Amino acid sequence: MAKLTLEGLELIDAIDRKGSFSAAGDVLHKVPSTISYMVSKLEEDLGVALFHRNGPRIEITPAGKELLREGRLLLQAASDLECRVKRVASGWESDFQLGIDSLLSTESLSPLIGEFNKVADATSLRIVEETLTGTWESLLEMRSDLIIAAGPGPAGGGYQAKEVAKLEFCFCVAPFHPLAKAKEPLSEAQVRAHRAVVVADSARHLPLRTTGLLSGQATLVVPNMRTKFRYQTEGLGVGYLPALCAQEALDAGRLVRKRVQSERAIEPLSAAWRVGAQGNALQWWVERLADPSFMKRVLDSSRRAYAVSAGARERARSRDMAHL
Repeated sequence: MAKLTLEGLELIDAIDRKGSFSAAGDVLHKVPSTISYMVSKLEEDLGVALFHRNGPRIEITPAGKELLREGRLLLQAASDLECRVKRVASGWESDFQLGIDSLLSTESLSPLIGEFNKVADATSLRIVEETLTGTWESLLEMRSDLIIAAGPGPAGGGYQAKEVAKLEFCFCVAPFHPLAKAKEPLSEAQVRAHRAVVVADSARHLPLRTTGLLSGQATLVVPNMRTKFRYQTEGLGVGYLPALCAQEALDAGRLVRKRVQSERAIEPLSAAWRVGAQGNALQWWVERLADPSFMKRVLDSSRRAYAVSAGARERARSRDMAHL
């Protein structure tokens, strides 16, 4: 049976912080004689001296310091656990995981996160990035509680989804790419002759999804949409980009939009959660993402993030050229 209790740790912590038994007694609402007895009993149970007594003055021993160092971590953990239990009892989840498709900037969620923290300060929030079917899979396999996912959801159900935006796609090439000056619309044969930059689907078990890729076309596979955007502006390949990613680069001339014979269709961007899932955190996020003004902030922030990224690379390239 454990001889060390949270009450004992609180006692040692109070004595160390206040510097005497009597001052610790004031904090713990106990008389000094009771504090002295409790310390002696704890030392007897543990078989170690925790304090040196020099009359009214006390000094913590090395064993006491070690106990206090680890003990304060336990006290904090106990306090955190108490808060989480109370929060769960009030309807708030202790942990909440939000999965977003990599085409969105995670930084775009910062305004919502700040607002969420004000109402759910004891809920631990985790943001994870997935791609294509992998975003949906993270929900179905319970790695995420709520997702913001691009494209249609997988067959089989088990989730509820609400469209929060529509995604338009542009076939883009760098201005110095061979296709930039080719006559439109581009044929499949013209597109197939050039390497496509493709974002890897992060799904582990569900069938992988590939979009905008022609049969037999050479590929450059990258981990997320930010890398795809960068590589296409550098002329390393071609492919479709969401308009929210590409628009600023198109306006600045860093990318050229080309019409093709078979354009990629508009796709939904959806917020989705598991059927039967409950909790105040889930409800809070679902309501915010369903609000067009909140979602507009997320999309605008993602758009700016791509523009800033492209502008920073252009400035760095100009500086490098100036030093040659």
